[in-house]
Amino acid sequence: MNKFKEIRPIVLGLAVKDNKLLVSEGFDNVKKQTFYRCLGGGIEFLEKSTDALKREFKEEINIDIVIKDFLGISENIFTYQGKSAHELVFYYNINILAENYKEEYIVTDDNGQSKAVWIDINEFKNGNKILYPQEVFKYI
Repeated sequence: MNKFKEIRPIVLGLAVKDNKLLVSEGFDNVKKQTFYRCLGGGIEFLEKSTDALKREFKEEINIDIVIKDFLGISENIFTYQGKSAHELVFYYNINILAENYKEEYIVTDDNGQSKAVWIDINEFKNGNKILYPQEVFKYI
């Protein structure tokens, strides 16, 4: 699937602890902008969204998660690195078990390596840091 030419179904896990949200850090070279996004990724053909979410966390930060509640779906049309993209986003409330909790994780995905960190939700709500997609604010 070409994520810049087709509608892409993705799933994101919202992990909240002490009013902090676990997010991965990204950078758009065209916009010269640092942004954050909850962890997750693409849903493969014939894969349930919950299975995709568990797989993505295992692949990206090598931990198992507990999926609690389905929160909703949103449509996300955006530009990244100068290219237009279109996603259908499934959101789930998740827990990270105590034995898997870290202040920072190394994320390994298609773009190489980045980091995931816990950031106070108020940093996003007051505009100090950018959180995508915008619709995620309905669920945090």
